[in-house]
Amino acid sequence: MVNDRESLDLTTFFAPPGGGAVAWRISDEPVPYGDAVAFMEARAGAIAAGEASDLVWLLEHPPLYTSGTSGKADDLLDPRFPLFATGRGGQVTYHGPGQRIAYVMLDLKRRRPDVRAYVASLEEWIIRTLAAFNVHGERREDRVGVWVKRPDKGEGHEDKIAAIGVRVKRWVSFHGIAINVEPELTHFSAIVPCGVSDPRFGVTSLVDLGHIVGMTDVDIALRQAFEEVFGPTEANLPEQAA
Repeated sequence: MVNDRESLDLTTFFAPPGGGAVAWRISDEPVPYGDAVAFMEARAGAIAAGEASDLVWLLEHPPLYTSGTSGKADDLLDPRFPLFATGRGGQVTYHGPGQRIAYVMLDLKRRRPDVRAYVASLEEWIIRTLAAFNVHGERREDRVGVWVKRPDKGEGHEDKIAAIGVRVKRWVSFHGIAINVEPELTHFSAIVPCGVSDPRFGVTSLVDLGHIVGMTDVDIALRQAFEEVFGPTEANLPEQAA
């Protein structure tokens, strides 16, 4: 099936001339979900007001589930961890240790006010990141996120390796992407991940695919791929983050 997101011109999401570098922040300790959302809301407001720079924030969460604007109550099969309702797009997903979350706060009005193309650009960022580890990630027309083929599991089988959920307010993006590096995959069995119930479609991770990489390796690849798609970044000191 042809995916028309692959034909979108994504180059216009590159930083505009004189737009400044995107601040790049990494948290070493798990961040409570509520704290992360409060921070993103504040930062997005400051960006919209011209009082703060764009920011990418890399982090992990303690084990939890989140439900997006399309989430359904029966997508949570076993409430083994807290469930948070959130304003991002998408349905129910799992976050936890071993999963690299990247929250992306960009002024899309300066770059390109097109949410659909922005989601495709996030997919491109993930695909390029995975390519650094010789993993071939792909888009699917009817499924947001990035997928890998699993012929070892049977004909037509695919696993999701990265999820996307975004929100845009005053044309500033927040929330973002989640790449499975080495999470506990059994935690996904307590939900219908992103509403996909077809047994041919599962969830995987870099380590599950046999790529023994650490979070630092993934962070390096993420930053390089981000700069290829969105433009330059710069270190963001903790005291400058708020």
